[in-house]
Formats: sequence, structure tokens, C-alpha cells
Amino acid sequence: MKRILILGATSAIARACARRWTLEFGKPGGEGIAFFLVARDRSRLAHTAADLRARGAHEAHTHFLDMTDMEAHGVMLDAAWAALGGIDIVLIAYGTLPDQATCDLDTDSALREFAINGTSVIALMNTVAPRLEAQGHGTLAVITSVAGLRGRPSNYLYGSAKAAVTTYCEGLRARLFKTGVHVAEIRPGFVDTPMTRHLSLPALLVSTPEKVAMTVTRGISRQRNVIYTPRFWALIMLVIRGIPRYIFKRMRL
Repeated sequence: MKRILILGATSAIARACARRWTLEFGKPGGEGIAFFLVARDRSRLAHTAADLRARGAHEAHTHFLDMTDMEAHGVMLDAAWAALGGIDIVLIAYGTLPDQATCDLDTDSALREFAINGTSVIALMNTVAPRLEAQGHGTLAVITSVAGLRGRPSNYLYGSAKAAVTTYCEGLRARLFKTGVHVAEIRPGFVDTPMTRHLSLPALLVSTPEKVAMTVTRGISRQRNVIYTPRFWALIMLVIRGIPRYIFKRMRL
């Protein structure tokens, strides 16, 4: 039985990944799959669980939690381990896309958004890691963003939170590698989700949650360290990271 814990289970990418895993492991003759789904929207959480059961998931437990309530992380993880008897894959898939102009003018908003996208994710990883380490196996997969690789004036608050998670992932990966636990960092580019639909994005660079999920689930199964999705973003970011600072600061990105 494949046992999967998803934090931010109602996000578009998380739901698409869960469906792909259900298709792979929940089909007749498959090893079976059980989920522990965590999110802050009770209605959408219940709907997501019901959808996965209808598609063939053997179990789909739900747990309501606002991830910024970091003191509740341990209780939630206790419930997940008790329900599934161990975890094979942890997917951290929640986040917000803040308005940079608002963050520029309101420090409280900036810190709140950094807590959602950065601090709470690191706190969760720090709480999950010893549990995976103790069981001696498992994958911790974390969705960051290509935005964390360069501080662009249009979204540097969001990018800085993702950059913090990226650096934490790299160090944690090296630490847990020796214990049989793998850490995968997922770096999406533009994805057509409710979080981005208000933005004017270049159509050729926008992917769907389903296509992203295909790359993500395959990358996790192959124990990739860093998963760009779509893959062409690896090349795009190689170019962007190579732009000299004296030029980059003059660009409108």
C-alpha cells in the first residue's frame, strides 16, 4: 500500500498529483493507495477525498488545518502516522501569491505572506524530517517556485520566501540522504491555477496542473533532487540567473 500525506491537498497541483497516484497505484492489481489529506477549506477537502475514493483510492483521511498554526503541526502529523501506519511520500503543496505592491506598503502583510510561503513550510519540514528519519525511508517533496531563484521586482517577497525554502531543502536533503530519506524540491513555472488566473501571463509558457502532475509524480518516483516543471524552465532559469546584476536591475520582470 502506497501511503501519501498531502499538505495543501485542495490546491490544483496537489489534486492533479493525487489523481495520478491513484491511477497508478489504485488500479485493479495495483499495490493500493491511501491518502491523508490536509487543508484549510473543509468543503473542498471533503470533495477532494470523495473524488479520490471514487477513482480507486483505498483510504482518504482528511484533517482540517491552517498551516500557519505551526503549534498544531505535530498533532496533525501524529494523526497522519496513526491513520496510515507510516508515510511513503509527503507532498507540501500549499501557498499564496501575494500582491507585491501591497507588501511594499504594509509590513504586516509582507510578514504574513512570508510566514505562509516560507516560515510555516520550513517549520513543517523540520517537524516531518525526524519522523521520516526514524522510519528510515520516504520522500519529502516540497513545491517551491522558479521565482525563488532570482529576486524580481514584481514578486520579490514571494520569491524570497521560496528562496528560503529552496536553501532549507538543499541542506535537509544532504542531512537525510544518509538515513534513506529523499528530499525533492519542485520548481514550477507558470501554471494555470486559481492563484494565477488574474495575471497576464505568456500563453506559451503556461502549463496545466495535469501536465505538471505528470512531471512531478515521475520525478518523485525517480528520486530527482530538483524537479523543474515544465522542464523547459530549467533552461529559462539558467539564462535568467546568468544575467549580470547591473543589467538585471534595469529589466522589467
